[in-house]
Amino acid sequence: MRRLCGAAAIGMAAMVALPASGFAEDAAAQESDSATKSVTLMTADGGEAGTATFRQAHHGVIITLDLANLTPGPHGLHIHETGACTPDFKAAGGHYNPQGSEHGFGTEGGHHIGDLPNIVVADDGTARGDVFVPEMSLNETEDDRNPYSLSDADGSAIMVHAGVDDYRDMASSGDRAACGVIVPGGG
Repeated sequence: MRRLCGAAAIGMAAMVALPASGFAEDAAAQESDSATKSVTLMTADGGEAGTATFRQAHHGVIITLDLANLTPGPHGLHIHETGACTPDFKAAGGHYNPQGSEHGFGTEGGHHIGDLPNIVVADDGTARGDVFVPEMSLNETEDDRNPYSLSDADGSAIMVHAGVDDYRDMASSGDRAACGVIVPGGG
């Protein structure tokens, strides 16, 4: 049990939000590919909810969030498996999970690659910060360092949920509040 808790702590540490300066800039300086993708997120009623910029780094992807027009408080943040956002955002499918893992941290097989840290939206409806996602790639071809490509045949999306993710129960983060297509379905 102690070993499982230690592994969960390491997994959580790898997914923490990075400060705007420091490690995120160091990782960006070591980029193995200059791939960058900027995504506009939209709310279910068609309003803009800000941007997420994805930068390929040497051992994963750095996501820079500049979000707006969201409800204040904590929200779940995930990469979803399909590059489509419809008015109710259901077309984005489930969490990006190429390994077939259980949801949440501390599970025996590891967490979904698409499980990201919760974000906290300020009273003015904004949230800003960087998240590093190890082993993820913007490139169409996967490699040993970054085996999980967001550019697969059905694409991928980024999703802000209405509630906080407890990293245990699949449905814990509530409705889908904002969605942005990272890579459209069809590559």
